[in-house]
Amino acid sequence: MTQDLNTLLTALYVKIDDELGGPRWLGRPPVLTDSKLVCVAVAQAMLGFTSEAHWLRYARKHLNGMFPYLPQQSGYNKRLRAALGLVKRVIRMLAKSSDFWLDDCWIVDSTPVPCGMSRPTVKRSDLAGWAGYGYCASHSRFFWGLRLYLVCTPSGMPILWALADPKIGEREVLAAMLEVEAGVVAGHDGILLISDKGFAGKDFEQLLAGYGITLMRPSRKREKARYGEPMLKKVRQLIESVNDTLKGQLDLEQHGGRSCAGVAIRVAQRILAMAAAIWHNTQTGAPVTRSLIAYDH
Repeated sequence: MTQDLNTLLTALYVKIDDELGGPRWLGRPPVLTDSKLVCVAVAQAMLGFTSEAHWLRYARKHLNGMFPYLPQQSGYNKRLRAALGLVKRVIRMLAKSSDFWLDDCWIVDSTPVPCGMSRPTVKRSDLAGWAGYGYCASHSRFFWGLRLYLVCTPSGMPILWALADPKIGEREVLAAMLEVEAGVVAGHDGILLISDKGFAGKDFEQLLAGYGITLMRPSRKREKARYGEPMLKKVRQLIESVNDTLKGQLDLEQHGGRSCAGVAIRVAQRILAMAAAIWHNTQTGAPVTRSLIAYDH
């Protein structure tokens, strides 16, 4: 099977239409169906368009064969924000459609999602009350925005994800994610969860044990070396590589969202693009499952 953007979008469209179908509309159905809308969103993320106006102008000229009708910017933005639930379902569908869903080794980490750079922006932003100030230790800088918590397999296939105020503790956020998705956790036996030191805590490890999860993390200062710690350095680089895919290739930090719904769908859009690439690369037997090179031009 050919590896290019057209083939990926065609396969994704058929997959969504077959497994999820579309809603029954009262009255005239929209010209741009939900399945096509999701494919348009994936193409936008793959091709690196952070501006919806620029993206729609490009798509009308170069992708007219695949998408003969595209709404105006305001209509596209409104449809995209309303499709957040659908995008989440498609991400889960793609994960379940791959063998990676059966992987019992998970990696968890959080990464900053900046939403404003100036004090006036922070004061008048619609994100006030959800976003907040946080510190990124890996880049030694403060930021105002949210944190993306991603639980994925070593291949990068997303299993769970959430956006949270950076002032909330990492263990608290992950505990809430596991509570909400208890059914997903129950479907796996003996999960090995790899994390950094930020998730350390005796009570938290007992909580994970109640879900059947074993936590593997680096030891803290004045703590005895933990089991399996020597192999963690190489494994930990996998999640850094996944974050680099989201930020370096899918422009996570340039999402452009100005409202809660806007930020949520733009982050979900990029996670979906990565999941779609992993799913399609697996189907086509590509040597690197998380490679976007075949689709980003």
